[in-house]
Amino acid sequence: MTTTDIGLADTKLLTAADLLRLSDQGVRGELVRGVLRETMASGHRHGKIAVNLATELNIFAKAKRIGTVVASDSGVWLERDPDTVREPDVAFTSAAKIPLDAEIDGYAEVVPDLVAEIVSPNDSRRWARDRAQMWLDHGAPLVWIVHPDTRTIDVYRPGKDAMTLGENDSLNGHDVLPGFTCSVRTIFA
Repeated sequence: MTTTDIGLADTKLLTAADLLRLSDQGVRGELVRGVLRETMASGHRHGKIAVNLATELNIFAKAKRIGTVVASDSGVWLERDPDTVREPDVAFTSAAKIPLDAEIDGYAEVVPDLVAEIVSPNDSRRWARDRAQMWLDHGAPLVWIVHPDTRTIDVYRPGKDAMTLGENDSLNGHDVLPGFTCSVRTIFA
């Protein structure tokens, strides 16, 4: 996901409610401590990978009735006063955190159990590491950073070294999604 900070030197900080209103006007973005970071469309390949990953996760989660999978633009409210709202490309949240029948208008206010971010062509390795660390710092127990150019996925878990998986490897849900496995190759197919 490519982002651009919007200068707000002479204006007040935005709130999550402001971000929702801007979204209705066609503005895409995230809030970081009240500052809008516009996000740009990331392209066909990015979207295809997001759908592949969300599909694999959703089939598993629905069959076991263990949680909800969402894709980009859903937003997660991480901080208040000033507000931070981030958009994971794909996320899974357990039914223990958000009941299966919950209808949330606006942004979820709990950190997902699994966050997957897909690196866009202009995103750096540092951006990817920082993005994973941001989710871990907010309490996500599992983060996958998907690299389309190298067809690899970096797996981050708190207190453990990052692990890079290639196309011949399999993703697994560890203790977040016990029993979930999926070929990395399937994500890029």
